[in-house]
Amino acid sequence: MTLLLHSGPVDRDTLPAQAQVVVVGGGAIGLAAADELVRAGADVVVLERDHLGSGSSAKPFGGVRATFSDPGNIALGLRGLEKYAALHERTAGGIGLRRVGYLFCARTAGEAAALEASTALQRSMGAVADVVAPARAAELNPFLDASALVSASFSPLDGYAQPSLAVAAWAASARERGARVLEGVEVLDVETTGDGARGARRRVSAVVTSAGTVRCEHLVIAAGAWSAGLGRMAGTDLPVEPVRRQIAFADAPAGSRRPATPSGELPFTLDLSTTFYVHGSPDGLLLGISDPAQAPGFGRAYDDSWLPAFEAAAAVVAPSLVGLPLRGGWAGLYENTPDHNALIGRVREVDGLVVATGFSGHGFLQAPAVGEVVRDLVTGREPALDVSGFAPERFAPASAAPLLQEVHII
Repeated sequence: MTLLLHSGPVDRDTLPAQAQVVVVGGGAIGLAAADELVRAGADVVVLERDHLGSGSSAKPFGGVRATFSDPGNIALGLRGLEKYAALHERTAGGIGLRRVGYLFCARTAGEAAALEASTALQRSMGAVADVVAPARAAELNPFLDASALVSASFSPLDGYAQPSLAVAAWAASARERGARVLEGVEVLDVETTGDGARGARRRVSAVVTSAGTVRCEHLVIAAGAWSAGLGRMAGTDLPVEPVRRQIAFADAPAGSRRPATPSGELPFTLDLSTTFYVHGSPDGLLLGISDPAQAPGFGRAYDDSWLPAFEAAAAVVAPSLVGLPLRGGWAGLYENTPDHNALIGRVREVDGLVVATGFSGHGFLQAPAVGEVVRDLVTGREPALDVSGFAPERFAPASAAPLLQEVHII
């Protein structure tokens, strides 16, 4: 790829006739990638069908962590933590980064063994994490019932940030360096040259949108829950489906003890048995649990269908949270793949096509690192991080690639 350095002002509000790179998706992944690409000198257009950060990045708080069991996820998380700290420092007002820590709770011997193994792996890769006894876990999160736990892991440098602030920071940075970031523009089709027959490879040539057609050399699909349809337009199968996730807001119970964490704040606490989770925020608590029975779909209406499962888990793990009055809730979309891990890489059957999607709840925390990886994939560099385990073709019928087995799934 020949990079063209920007030498003058651009019209940021109109679709150009051509661009080197078109990024579809104006959330954390797409904008992090766009910012890295434009910093590398690329001519970039970002297309967002709604408004920036309106998809999976719309949640009020996003966890940032390196606490995973797969080396690829750990590496992306570690680099993400590093990059988020830098983004927080250079952004006026910050991005709401709070290092409150993550506390994963094990309630069976099997979970405890897996937790110990993953914590050892995290530490070997440079993460700060320790296995702690149930009594210590209950000091870190006073809502926990220590008698329900076998062990826990605590990673004090993990935490959360505000996706809306990070998205705005990346968008401003990319625009400042010449990228066109367009909202309210829907992709209608992807044009390719070549028919794939007799060894002839297909290549991305243009993107047809509701605002016109833009010719391009490279297309990055970073559209979260909407990525499967874009993949079909480009001639590839992306096994990504939208699944609703819900959270609720509540005040902490009266008389709650102060968490014995380095920050003095409640850590992001998760029960491995049920995915029950709770963490603090500047004005109270956030509560949630994954619903395995939730049917795929784009619906984002909030309801209380998940509350019985949350209450049942809380009754065992954190009894003082049962029946807590709620102050409202939020519903958004995960972009799930069959193994709940991302699709990151070049698409073999279509030259010029790079995908970064299907993060299954990990997108915000991995966005800064994935932005760098996408930059390298587009510009022909070898990424510093090994993302071969996230190859888009691993789900193809003829693929012999093993699927990732990630334990730390929310």
